[in-house]
Amino acid sequence: MKHSLAEIAGIAGARLIGDEKIQISGIANIASAGAEDLTFVEDEKLLGDALRSDAGAVIAGEFAAHAAGKPLLIARNPRLAFARVGSFLHPARRHEPGVHSTAIIHHSVQLGKQVAIQPNVVLTEGVVVGDKTRIGPGTAIGADVVIGSNCNIAANVTIYPGTKMGDHVTVHAGAVLGADGFGYVRDPGTGRYEKFPQIGTLVIEDDVEIGANTTIDRGALGPTVIGRGTKLDNMVHIGHNVQVGENVVIAAQTGISGSCVIEKNAVIAGQVGIADHVRIEEGAILGAQCGVPSKKVIRGKGVVFWGTPARPIREYLKELAVLAKLAKKG
Repeated sequence: MKHSLAEIAGIAGARLIGDEKIQISGIANIASAGAEDLTFVEDEKLLGDALRSDAGAVIAGEFAAHAAGKPLLIARNPRLAFARVGSFLHPARRHEPGVHSTAIIHHSVQLGKQVAIQPNVVLTEGVVVGDKTRIGPGTAIGADVVIGSNCNIAANVTIYPGTKMGDHVTVHAGAVLGADGFGYVRDPGTGRYEKFPQIGTLVIEDDVEIGANTTIDRGALGPTVIGRGTKLDNMVHIGHNVQVGENVVIAAQTGISGSCVIEKNAVIAGQVGIADHVRIEEGAILGAQCGVPSKKVIRGKGVVFWGTPARPIREYLKELAVLAKLAKKG
């Protein structure tokens, strides 16, 4: 569908400079944009490229307010405005409601309105699925799982018994939610490991997104909790009893051991390793491949940490500089 630039400006929360009647139907990067596409610029150095492109209009910051040659949408945060327009122009696919004939559904299951249950889904006893939620092909959901409204569970997801999930949750293909944690007690007499009880739960709050092949363990005795608005990349592992706060971002191949606390607004980059009983305080940023030892507290809102053991990046870079000088002397 095409939309006027005036309508697009309203969606973006941006100030329009230029012809408000221009029609926009899509989004694109500067190099590939066509006459009906919207593109965006965060860096003033790229403004000229955007204005020379074939794009129908450009979202940019205040630095572009006096530029000429193309209709402009001036936004405080061009990337955020562009993302909002992208969601408007390219909404997520809506799946037709209904229960596929190959799905296996226990008689006690409660399904909300306009639910889509796709081929070869298994819903066991006591499962509750909220309105307008989609359960993708081959997904298996254990007893007494509760899934909220407007959730999108992709193909081949496994959700263990007792997991609770809020509204507007997205789970990508192959994720495993609520499996037993890795908890064992060693018998010093025999040397054998005996399993510590893993009878807790997993709670996933509203607006969480969980990447493909990510695994989140249930708590040992209490709950593992993933806070509202948190986004987990593909192949993330979260151990038992972990408490993740609101609006946390965790990138791919990060592993978080049991009983850690990740406070709200923290950012954890790719391949970070976090040992047990660690606390990452509000707003701290762990750079890629950081290592955090057991029981350590990472403190500093907006501070970037790097290395193993993780320390503030300025300290880390100073240490590297000293090592480089020593190497030259050697």
